[in-house]
Amino acid sequence: MPVNESMIPLYRPYLSGSERDYVLQCVDSTWISYRGEFVSRFETDFGNFVGIRHATTVCNGTVALHLALVALGVGPGDEVIVPTLTYVASVNAIVHCGAKPVFVDSLQGTWQVDPSDIRRKITDRTKAVMVVHIYGGACDMEEISSICRTRHLCLIEDCAEAFGTYFADQHVGTFGDIATFSFFGNKTITTGEGGMVVTNDARLIAKAYHLKTQGVAPNREYWHDVAGYNYRMTNICAALGVAQLEHAEQILAMKRQVASWYHQKLSGLPVTLQSEPERCRQSWWMNSLLTNDAGERDSLREVLRVEGVETRPFFYPAHVLPHYADGLHFPMAEFLSARGINLPSFPQLLERDVDRVCDAIRRFYQAKAAR
Repeated sequence: MPVNESMIPLYRPYLSGSERDYVLQCVDSTWISYRGEFVSRFETDFGNFVGIRHATTVCNGTVALHLALVALGVGPGDEVIVPTLTYVASVNAIVHCGAKPVFVDSLQGTWQVDPSDIRRKITDRTKAVMVVHIYGGACDMEEISSICRTRHLCLIEDCAEAFGTYFADQHVGTFGDIATFSFFGNKTITTGEGGMVVTNDARLIAKAYHLKTQGVAPNREYWHDVAGYNYRMTNICAALGVAQLEHAEQILAMKRQVASWYHQKLSGLPVTLQSEPERCRQSWWMNSLLTNDAGERDSLREVLRVEGVETRPFFYPAHVLPHYADGLHFPMAEFLSARGINLPSFPQLLERDVDRVCDAIRRFYQAKAAR
């Protein structure tokens, strides 16, 4: 069958504020690289929004993770605990530091990392725990923070998918030693490509800034005292970020409305949606479902594709990828990955579009029950 030409995409950035004006200001001023007023404005505005003292921009979310790890001193011989159900960048950043990723499983209801498995995987070589707030939900930061304090471990929060997500009325990314955000084109707020490293530790942010700017000495031109990196964000990207932050609350409210529609309209169908625990306020970066039977997942995605609905599967658990495979099994991560579908989740999605998605899902299960 032909694909419906009026495709509902998985994601579309919401660019309805001053994005164009601010970018043109960069062009008109000729400050289009990493120098320019919008870089510092974005850092200040972002830190204020999240509620953290220090923020430094970088060119994408993956290098933000690498920079955070290096700033913490993670290196060869160290182990970093990380959920296996995550986008591969979380794990790659650990390996790029020369450290060893130690995988842990997820929880069934929230799909976040399992604190009990973190406890089981701590060894004498564990340097840090990296939590990943997946699909806009929040990990149990109270319990995980307690584990890290008790065992004297560094705590890194990967908040790439969790801008606007709160745990116990505190924005994620403010619980650990250091945290990272991504502003890729499909994130809740976007700079096209970009990322942020945040911390309340002045020493850590100074080290991160020094490393991201090629290790150049602050008081001596072109004197580089460490082997640093070129991880800087451009003024143009930062201009987009400043504009996005100006209507971030509107974007988050629109996404919450989309999530409410999905939960209402998919009620009663044999699918499971991500849960929002009582102490968590999710940003609903992705609205997602689990099929009861793993064998249904790809068939349902194909029906949705024909109906003009773009979806994507959940991430493969990192432990099954060929370069990380170690023969271990993580039952819940494997269960979730095999059944998970991300649905269209952009903020300007209309209720009639959500109806179209949910009606297609309903027809799929009606046809299945009739067979």
